[in-house]
Amino acid sequence: MDILEVLNKLNIKYNMQEHKAVYTVEEMQDVFLDMEGIGCKNLFLKDAKKKLFLYTLPEDKRADLKTLPEKINSKRLSFANENDLQTYLGLIPGAVTPLGIINDKEKKVTVVLDKELKNNKVLIHPNRNTATISIKYDDLIKFIKYCGNFFLEI
Repeated sequence: MDILEVLNKLNIKYNMQEHKAVYTVEEMQDVFLDMEGIGCKNLFLKDAKKKLFLYTLPEDKRADLKTLPEKINSKRLSFANENDLQTYLGLIPGAVTPLGIINDKEKKVTVVLDKELKNNKVLIHPNRNTATISIKYDDLIKFIKYCGNFFLEI
C-alpha cells in the first residue's frame, strides 16, 4: 500500500522532500531539509521473548537500551535482524520509520515514541530512504491508530 495514499486518505498534512539515499543519522546531516520538524532516529528492536519494537526518538538523543526494557515492560533488548525488518515492516536498513507498520499485517510490532517528540512535527522517511516527510506528532499517532498497532509514549 502506498504510504502517501494512506496519509491523504487520513487527511494527514505532510511536507515531503526528495534527497539522496541515506542510511544513517550521520549521513542525513549532509542533507539540507527545508522543512520544519525534529529529525528522528528509528531503532528496530527485539526482546528476549522475540517481541518486536520500533523505537522512535530525537536524532540527537542517546538510546539507553539498558533502561528501555523496564519502561516498555520487556526484558533484554537487541537489534532485530534485517530479515525481521523486511518480513514485518517491508523495509530495508536505512529506511526504518514508524510508517513501516502499514506493512505489519499481523500487528507484531509495538511502536515506542519518545515523549520529547510530543507537540512537535517529526521528520521521518516515507518507507524509503530517498525522501523525508514532516508531519505533526498527533498525525503520526492518528496513523498508528489507523494501522492498529500497539504504541507506547515514554
